Amino acid sequence: MTLIQLKYLLGVVDNGLNITAAADRLFTSQPGISKQLRQLEQEVGVQIFSRKGKALIGVTPAGATIVDYARKIMRDVENIRSVGQDLMSEQDGTLSIATTNTQARYVLPEVISRFHERYPNVNIELHQGTSEQIADLVAEGRVDFAIATDSQSLFPELNLLPCFHWDRIVLTRKDHALATSKKTLSLQALAEHPLITYVFSSNRGSSFLRAFENEHLQPNVVFTARDADVIKTYVRMGMGVGVLAPMAVLDEDLKNFHVTCAKGLFPTVTTWIGIPRDRALRRYMLDFIALFAPHWSRELIELATTAGSQEQVDKLARQVDIPTRTGCEIGIPVAA
Repeated sequence: MTLIQLKYLLGVVDNGLNITAAADRLFTSQPGISKQLRQLEQEVGVQIFSRKGKALIGVTPAGATIVDYARKIMRDVENIRSVGQDLMSEQDGTLSIATTNTQARYVLPEVISRFHERYPNVNIELHQGTSEQIADLVAEGRVDFAIATDSQSLFPELNLLPCFHWDRIVLTRKDHALATSKKTLSLQALAEHPLITYVFSSNRGSSFLRAFENEHLQPNVVFTARDADVIKTYVRMGMGVGVLAPMAVLDEDLKNFHVTCAKGLFPTVTTWIGIPRDRALRRYMLDFIALFAPHWSRELIELATTAGSQEQVDKLARQVDIPTRTGCEIGIPVAA
């Protein structure tokens, strides 16, 4: 058994069992991959793939176990390489991050700018998607970090460091009934209008929907998007009332929209940074975490990233004063 066989195995699995696509991505030939996979199956003595003719149509139960072990082996190999690279150079490398649009657009630019000043030779790969898409990238071992909000159950293999809490804000046109009303904003009032919010907020079990359910209300969510800018566009069109993160509100939005902090109407949510539990981090990776979550001390970061369970991370987090973003800090009034 060789590392190249395991690399080809994961390449085929990660490309939907398409050997041609895997060969293109791995810069090799289709016959070469097929030969290595046959040799691997002969050596382990079990069938890894289900086949129909020459086509691969699935992964067998035994194959799924082998794939899991292969991922762990390749991660360990990468960790060994990281140790060697750290000894040779602390300034070069690649940092791959999977995150949501809101974090990529409104939170990370300043952090990445400061990081790039410190490490100009480190290449940054930024992958944007929903929590489910981020979880897929993590499972495939394609990213170093994941940054998302809540949805912790999707990431059992990560150590999740809470970075900041936040409360939603409500965005309307200045001529909207909620903007001109003298009544205190309430869930009842929101339920009487079409709502525009994030895709994750409309998923079953989300804290957004749960807030309405607890008041025996049914929200009328007419449009969802991953992109806060898209939400703003449709609010501007008069399609509905926007409910989004305070980080997505810019100074120009305060001039062009009526904005209210919805603190107390919805549960506070938490944005975290997740690190694969078996990943050896290079120094610049630790520095990135420190820039993104400066309230975590370097000592606690190192303990959290090497912790063997999320329970240990949660215990460390209790020593950290996690900030909360409500929008008040940029002049958004509170509803209550």
